[in-house]
Amino acid sequence: MTAGVGGPVDRTADLPADEYVDLPVLDRETVFEGRIWDVRRDRLEYGRDAVPIVREYVAHPGAVAILALDDADRVLLIKQYRQPVRARDWEIPAGLLDVAHEPPLEAAKRELAEEADLVASDWAVLADYFTTPGGSDEAIRVFLARGLAAAPQAHAREDEEADMELRWVALDDCVDAVLARQVGNPSLTVGVLAAVAARARAWSTLAPADAPWLAHPNHRPAAG
Repeated sequence: MTAGVGGPVDRTADLPADEYVDLPVLDRETVFEGRIWDVRRDRLEYGRDAVPIVREYVAHPGAVAILALDDADRVLLIKQYRQPVRARDWEIPAGLLDVAHEPPLEAAKRELAEEADLVASDWAVLADYFTTPGGSDEAIRVFLARGLAAAPQAHAREDEEADMELRWVALDDCVDAVLARQVGNPSLTVGVLAAVAARARAWSTLAPADAPWLAHPNHRPAAG
């Protein structure tokens, strides 16, 4: 947003923007049904000649992630074991949108309390992104949480969460870790880089915590 003769000018209209389309699906089947996500096979017609094509992808409920920032500009990081990559990677609190009809903001509040025993009084949308748009429909919304305080009660944790390590790290140090390729979690990477950029612009790029989520098919505004 920049100032013009008649007042603020919205520059976002000139920036690249993803185009969301719902092409007719001729046929859809579940190739594999998993405990958390499935693999789908869609057959659709694409292009000027409407040539039938088949695409397989992971059907994912989506997730939220929380960049919790304290008054000293420190980010809460969590080290957790992840079997697919055989690593204990540094992350920010996050969780699946696996509760029916739960708004993303409420899911974020729940995950921050469950994983970090924290509540926040100030919430905003920091970034939205796709994890692997060529092979999954997973969309993640990263929230910025400030005004942090201890949750009313601690939460019991099990499995990989039972031995999580929590650490407060300066935001600038988090960026250095990303640029040094010492951390690879996407929500951490997107979150801290977006936070530094937003901070440099006096947080003017933040969106309301309940902003429409175009990247997630279940949270897009109704057409028309």
